[in-house]
Amino acid sequence: MARVMVAGSATLDFVYQVERLPEGGAKYAAEAVDIVGGGCAANAAVAVARLGGKSQLLARFGRDTVCETVLGDMLSEGVDSSACQISETGRSALSSVYVDKSGERQIMAFRGSGLAEAPGPFELRADAVLADTRWPEAARQVIEMGRALGVPSVLDGEAPVPAELAAAASHVVFSEQGLLDFTGLVDVAEAYAALDLPGWCAVTLGAAGVLHPGGVLPGFEVDVKDTLGAGDVWHGAFTLRLAEGADETEAMRFAHAAAALKCTGFGGRKAAPSRAEVEQFLKERMACN
Repeated sequence: MARVMVAGSATLDFVYQVERLPEGGAKYAAEAVDIVGGGCAANAAVAVARLGGKSQLLARFGRDTVCETVLGDMLSEGVDSSACQISETGRSALSSVYVDKSGERQIMAFRGSGLAEAPGPFELRADAVLADTRWPEAARQVIEMGRALGVPSVLDGEAPVPAELAAAASHVVFSEQGLLDFTGLVDVAEAYAALDLPGWCAVTLGAAGVLHPGGVLPGFEVDVKDTLGAGDVWHGAFTLRLAEGADETEAMRFAHAAAALKCTGFGGRKAAPSRAEVEQFLKERMACN
């Protein structure tokens, strides 16, 4: 079983299903609501566990109800949270998320306060590491430890992306916004061509797929109900396959399938698929090509 350490954000999400995304100061009625754990790193860690990997989460919390809820969820998902940092007087991160009929979402996030600046001591035993940019000190430490071990060290390139983190990672997968912010350019293709980083780089393009050194690997078309957490599931699945020894193309294809399946269900990471579901999906889709 491949081991993946994931470092970064963990939140509690209040997810509202609405007819259309809110605009202006008015009252809106939700058609459904769900309370689910979220955050880039936590979502990716859950995805890794559901996909058959052994995942460990490094995140930070305050000593509060959000912390209890999120860590309880991690336990139920089989994610090791022993490296997480809890500040006695801090406040944990949480978000309100609105998802419309097309699956698009709007997020209001509180990223916490009074939280740990740097991780405490922990032992890294991993076949790959993944970090987001929400806790730069933890990302830096995990990526450096991963490189020292000689394992893939993946950075989820959401803006802002510190240049030293991007240079340290063996793999950087930018969002479109993250890429444009990092390069200061306004065109994705030009920005990608302008990258000068030592590692393997790619940029996710939503349903269109991923732009990578070999071109664009298209995504899979599905009936979208909720895109919340799809990118996080993609990063977790991609990193897991690298940890298992797959090349980047195979890892991207696997990640495409996992993210597509997540989008077919409502409730953020609650819809993250199992390994069997992803493999069956790939078998069916590849047979059609």
